[in-house]
Amino acid sequence: MVESYDVVIGGGAVMGSSVAYHLAAQPSFSGRILVIDKDMTYRRAASSLSLSSVRQQFSSPINIRVGLYGVSFLRKARETLVVDGEAPDLSFIENGYLYLASEAGAAALAQNHQTQIAEGADVLLLDPDGLKERFPFLNLEGVAAGGFGRTGEGWFDGYTLMQAFRRKARSLGVAYREGEIVAIERQGRRISAVRLASGERVACGAFVNTAGASGAARLAAQMGLDIPVRSRKRCVFLFHAHERIARCPLMIDTSGVYFRSEGDAYLCGVSPPEAEDPDSDDFDVEWPQFDEIIWPALAHRVPGFEALRVGRAWAGHYDLNVFDHNAIVGRAPRLDNAYLAAGFSGHGMQQSPAVGRGLAELIAQGRYATLDLGDFDYERIAAGRPLVERNVI
Repeated sequence: MVESYDVVIGGGAVMGSSVAYHLAAQPSFSGRILVIDKDMTYRRAASSLSLSSVRQQFSSPINIRVGLYGVSFLRKARETLVVDGEAPDLSFIENGYLYLASEAGAAALAQNHQTQIAEGADVLLLDPDGLKERFPFLNLEGVAAGGFGRTGEGWFDGYTLMQAFRRKARSLGVAYREGEIVAIERQGRRISAVRLASGERVACGAFVNTAGASGAARLAAQMGLDIPVRSRKRCVFLFHAHERIARCPLMIDTSGVYFRSEGDAYLCGVSPPEAEDPDSDDFDVEWPQFDEIIWPALAHRVPGFEALRVGRAWAGHYDLNVFDHNAIVGRAPRLDNAYLAAGFSGHGMQQSPAVGRGLAELIAQGRYATLDLGDFDYERIAAGRPLVERNVI
């Protein structure tokens, strides 16, 4: 006997579980939902390895709006995602982002700031004197301006958010199953079923692809769709230093190197240039990144970091949209019952509340009811019309 669900979600980490929770919570939806993931430990999922930050310092209005909703959701998550009296503790640290710009980048930073303020973000645009007053630990050589998120930006426990979405979804009747989707069956313009490596066949009324860096492009190909999403490795390094920075923000240097506090230590990293950023599925740490790129930039920008001790490090993967580094969300083209949430390019954790809610509305109501995510639609890729985002880390 073939099992049947109204909605099958391929990928059960933070994005898939957000979609599942929001859909199950929709008053207008009463169908059966199944979430399938090949590894329910999520040990190597981006949701488990992410720095789990949230910000509004983007250049495009849609990313700012999604960030604003993300932080509002985090602030209410204890009440929203409580199950049987147990509320998740996301440990949200609202220390802000600090973007530094050189003379060449100052005009773009100012333009981005105008957009952020127009959208309601609490971001300050600071000149070197303002930066020195607020952040006396910085060496401001080569810095012309900085953008600082006074409220609404910071970092949180992303693994706990993922598990809270999952637990809440299950409390609302969503089923989860460990298994690998190896084939997707189509009948005309509809996805009719998925087949698992175990041999199981599951019929579906709708299918949602939230398989992330390890599987979104593969599942899309099985749906008959080529999406420009690639798995790109990102390394995070932990270090200790004598310099203690009170309310340390997540700082992005003019070099692209970033760091933030983590308890009594610091986390840091950098995105490599495109020419040195191949597709990757391994988890090997690229230690030369720290020695050759990150440490020199840290020591230059924060004199107190000249003497530091590097500790552990880990590698994870972005599901990088190589077309324009922005999410691909919405209906899958040429299919009447299939949906995409892929290519988040490092922003998936913070965008999961808004995207989960948006896709749930699209499935249950046939439209975005609260926040229009149409700018993320696949059609921009088909039309060769990139969604420009200047503030990419």
